[in-house]
Amino acid sequence: MEIPIDIPSGLNSDDTTYSASPAWADGSNVRFWNNRPQTMGGWESLTQTLLTGVCRAVLAWTDNNSATLNVAFGTNSKLQLWQGGTMADITPLGPVTLLAANPLTTTNASPTVSVSHPAHGLASTNQVTISGAVAVGGITPNGTFAITVTDVDHYTFTFGSNATSSATGGGSSVVVVPQVTLPAGAVDGTGSSGYGTGAYGVGGWGQPSAADYFPRTWSLQPWGQKLLASPRNGGLYEWSNVLATPAVAVPTAPARITQMLVAPQRQVFALGCTQENGTWNPLCVRHSGVGDETQWATDATSTSTAREYILPGGGRIVGGKFVGKFLLIWTTQSLFLGTYVGQLTQVWRFDKVGDKCGLIGPNAAAVADQMAVWISPDRQFHSYTPGGAVSVVACPIRSDFSANLAASQADKIMASTTAAFCEVRWDYPDARDGTEVSRYLVLAVAGPDAGKWWRGSPQNGVLPARPAMFDAGPALSPIGVSAAGAVYWQERGASADGQPLPWFITSADLYLDENRALLVRECWPDIALDQKGPVTLQMSSQLHPQGARETFAPIVLAPGTERVDFKASGRLFQLTWSGFSSPSYARLGRPVFDTKPRGRKG
Repeated sequence: MEIPIDIPSGLNSDDTTYSASPAWADGSNVRFWNNRPQTMGGWESLTQTLLTGVCRAVLAWTDNNSATLNVAFGTNSKLQLWQGGTMADITPLGPVTLLAANPLTTTNASPTVSVSHPAHGLASTNQVTISGAVAVGGITPNGTFAITVTDVDHYTFTFGSNATSSATGGGSSVVVVPQVTLPAGAVDGTGSSGYGTGAYGVGGWGQPSAADYFPRTWSLQPWGQKLLASPRNGGLYEWSNVLATPAVAVPTAPARITQMLVAPQRQVFALGCTQENGTWNPLCVRHSGVGDETQWATDATSTSTAREYILPGGGRIVGGKFVGKFLLIWTTQSLFLGTYVGQLTQVWRFDKVGDKCGLIGPNAAAVADQMAVWISPDRQFHSYTPGGAVSVVACPIRSDFSANLAASQADKIMASTTAAFCEVRWDYPDARDGTEVSRYLVLAVAGPDAGKWWRGSPQNGVLPARPAMFDAGPALSPIGVSAAGAVYWQERGASADGQPLPWFITSADLYLDENRALLVRECWPDIALDQKGPVTLQMSSQLHPQGARETFAPIVLAPGTERVDFKASGRLFQLTWSGFSSPSYARLGRPVFDTKPRGRKG
């Protein structure tokens, strides 16, 4: 009796292996394309230079004139740029700091200005650039100056002329940018505020942290041929496309930004940021004037289109994405839709379109085919298309992800798209592997496999997960970065950068005949003719769903194998197809098994 095996696409590990049948129960590095499983593409090195630090953001774009490919990388310690085979360090100076109101003190007939800058962390002879100050003591002390530290909260500098009076002032818009390389940020998250949280050595001994501590993530956006960059909870920086020149601060922008975006209308958005009055507000949204990344004054009586909005409700802004002309903003608990109105009296309008559907981390949302998909803090998956309603996305492999997401590391989740295969992918840190990004989940969002899921995990020492990913478009292939700082072209070739590429896919338990036990004697494989490397087929069987499982010797299928002999018996059969070679690729079809009854019934 010849029995073909035809299993629907997608993984299902949340049901028991028997109740899910016929289904694929587990797998790694195998996608479903046009209803059939096939090995995912391999990866090849873009450069042999490792990045400094752990990368959390990558952006590719081209120059306006030469079409030269630029690739920016934001790590916990650097901002780096690859261009034409050269890797450059463009880390800005900083951080940008908005001081409390009236931080400057002058002394009559003296050029010495004292600055109140709590916990500045600077040293004597460091330089600072001061901007935004108004006149105090008869002078307006903006410029770049060498400092002399007087204590942990104060330093002085010498202005070019003497003050005409003793005074304290400077206004509420004094911004300081230390002329030292931006200090490194945290690699790992440490959770919410409270006792025992915060980075080692931060704050007084035994004291609870006063704020959340997050791994450093970056917002990277093209601005013409320039680059705009913002480290989480830092300021805004601009790189002007000169490799030898680092990015520079935009001191007029908010000094503290959760996430930065660029609108199709050529406006820069700061989400969860410092208000214009200098107050930090995690629900504040500000945007620049049209076409001017330096214009942030919200003067509604002029022709400026810069504005400030405060979103209603509690929590904090986590991140945002543009879906066409619309801006989606997620807080920890809600989703808001931003619509461009274009009037001086109302430039943008923001409406709440979903509740109890916030965002788990700043990079945990992606947009594909005019639809946003994301993970909420309760580890549920959601989708939204402007004009529709927020929907829960069923995920039959969610339990494993939810149970093993590494504690306090959700801000590392990286959502990305692979447009060539209509996929959205989430790379995430799994506690079974440590605290760094180590596994991924994939959802097909269009085509015959829409709504189907699969995943990837470490195998044979190969780590397929990527803390930072960027889809093809400016480049011919997607770009991914490993936790070790290696930069790869993704979906290229059929190897792990020249090394063996591991993959497997396992079925749920299959009844070949519900009425009796069978002896499997032969298999006619159905593997696409472009198979690369050997494929291993292993079968196991049971007489009952919770009975003892017998595993039979694996069989290796070379490319072009027409038939193989088996000797396996049982009532429920589980099949595992796998490969580990360089190159390694297979697309599976409908294999046929030749069987005969064993005579056992019931």
